[in-house]
Amino acid sequence: MRKIVTALMGTLSGLVLLFSYHTSTAEQAVPGGASPESAAGSSQSSSEPLNDGVPDPTEATSETEESSADAMSGTFTGDASETRYGAVQVEITVEEGVITSSEAVQYPNRDHHDQRINAYAVPVLNAAAVEAQSADIDAVSGATVTSLAYAQSLQSAIDQAFQ
Repeated sequence: MRKIVTALMGTLSGLVLLFSYHTSTAEQAVPGGASPESAAGSSQSSSEPLNDGVPDPTEATSETEESSADAMSGTFTGDASETRYGAVQVEITVEEGVITSSEAVQYPNRDHHDQRINAYAVPVLNAAAVEAQSADIDAVSGATVTSLAYAQSLQSAIDQAFQ
């Protein structure tokens, strides 16, 4: 009887731990493409808010006005990233320091298989780039090679935009 109770308590504890594990991959974008973990360790000298886009009322308004005046706008095309299936190249549109669109202008489409995979993957990657505001995006299942090359070209375009 004691073994049964111990086994049940162990199972219950395991289930509680399993269900309480935080699995969300939605992270706040950090300016410059840095990961939130690396930014957390550094001092927050950036005038851009890290609290879901809501400016901190204690922040000096002149700093906020300065950063928006210096914000970049335009269209930037990243370097083509070669894969074994073909090149992937991304173009982003930035308005006042915010990525408003991301488009794969070049991606593998040499055969029906490539076309089928990328017809699904490219729009997902485009939307993920705009949502993340960085190149820290998840790979699309079934299109890992394209996803990795997309992120690499996206980072190149972001580097050009925010130099």
